[in-house]
Amino acid sequence: MDFRVPDKTRRLLSDLKDFITNEVYPLEQRFALGPFCEILPELDKLRKRVRQQGWWLPQIPEDHGGMGLGFMDHAMVSEVLGRSPLGHYVFNSQAPDAGNMEVLLEFGENAQREKWLNPLLQGKIRSCFSMTERDRPGSNPVWMETSAVRDGDNYVIKGQKWFTSSADGAAFAIVMAITNPDAEPHRRASQIIVPTETPGFHRVRNISCMGHEGSDWASHSEIRYEDCRVPVSNRIGGEGEGFAIAQARLGPGRIHHCMRWIGIAERAFEIMCRRAVDRELAPGEILGAKQSIQNWIAESRAEIDASRLLVLHAGWKIDAEGAKAARVDISVIKFTVAGMMLKVVDRAIQTLGALGISDDTILSYFYRNERAARIYDGADEVHKSVVARRILRNYQD
Repeated sequence: MDFRVPDKTRRLLSDLKDFITNEVYPLEQRFALGPFCEILPELDKLRKRVRQQGWWLPQIPEDHGGMGLGFMDHAMVSEVLGRSPLGHYVFNSQAPDAGNMEVLLEFGENAQREKWLNPLLQGKIRSCFSMTERDRPGSNPVWMETSAVRDGDNYVIKGQKWFTSSADGAAFAIVMAITNPDAEPHRRASQIIVPTETPGFHRVRNISCMGHEGSDWASHSEIRYEDCRVPVSNRIGGEGEGFAIAQARLGPGRIHHCMRWIGIAERAFEIMCRRAVDRELAPGEILGAKQSIQNWIAESRAEIDASRLLVLHAGWKIDAEGAKAARVDISVIKFTVAGMMLKVVDRAIQTLGALGISDDTILSYFYRNERAARIYDGADEVHKSVVARRILRNYQD
C-alpha cells in the first residue's frame, strides 16, 4: 500500500478541519442540549457556505453535484467531518441520507431519481431507512415480519419498525419488507420507497435513548405501517433483491462509520491532551506529569493510529478486490474501531474528571450517543463470529 496522501487531499483535509473547528464546533452545545430545529437556520447558512466552497456531497460523483472523491479520499474526509456530530450533516453526507443516495444512484429508476434522489442531493429533503424491527434481532436481517403484499399495481405494507433513524421530518422512507415469503431467506425482502405522508405511515414516537428523545434529523423513530399502500413502481430493484441491495449499502458504509469514529477519537484525544498540560494539580505540577495520564495518552495514540491503518487497509481491499472479498476486513474494523473509540472517549472523560461528564464539553454527548456503535450495523459479537469462523476454516482438514 502507498500511504502517501496527495498534496491536494492534504490541503483539502486541512481546510475542512479549520472549517469544522471554527464554524461547526460553536454550535455543538446548543445541538446537544436543545431541539435540533433551533440551530437549523445556522446549519443552513453553513451548508450554503459549504456549497460555495465546492465541498458539498463529498461522497457523490461530480455529474450529480458532488465532489466526486474516490473511496479513500472520502474516508479521510469522513474522519475530519466526524470530529463533530454535526460535521457530516453540514456537508450533506450524513447517515442515513448518504446511504439512501448511494442506493438510488446505483439501483434506482430514472423516475425515482428525479422525484426523490435529486431533492435529496440538493439538501431540500431528508430521508430515512426503515429495516430494524422491535421483536426481531437486528443481527439477523433476513428475519423480519413487515410484509408488502402485491395488490394490482400497488404494495400494501403492514408491520412495525423501530430505530428508523431521522424519520422525524423525513420526506420518505426506504422500507425493507417481505414480498416473497416462500423464497429462500436472502431473496424474500424488497426495498420500497414510502413517502412519509402516505396514509398508514405512522411515526409512533421518537425513541428516548439514554434519557434523550432527540428531534428532527438527530432522532430514532418507531414506525407503524398500517395498510400503507404505495405503487409497485416505488420498489427499488427487483423483487427479492432487498437484502443484496442492503449489503451493497452497508459494506462500504461501515468504512465511513469507522473513519467517523476515528475522528471522534482524535477529538477526544486532543481534549485529553489539552487538559493534561493545562490542568495544575498544585503549583508547578501539571496533570500530564502523572504516569496514569501518560499511559492513557500513549495507549490512545497507538490505538487510534493502528485503527486507522486497519480501516485504510480495508478500504484499499474494497477498491482492489470488491466489498465481498473484504468482508472479514470490514468485520474486523467494525468491532475494533468502535471499541477503540469508546475507550479513548472514556479515558478523556476520566482525565477531565467532573468536567468530563458535564455538558460543558462534547465528551458527554459522544459517551451517550456513540455507545450504540458496538450495536448498530451488526453487534460486535456478530462480526467477531464472522472473523472467527473464517479463520477456523483454515485449520479444518
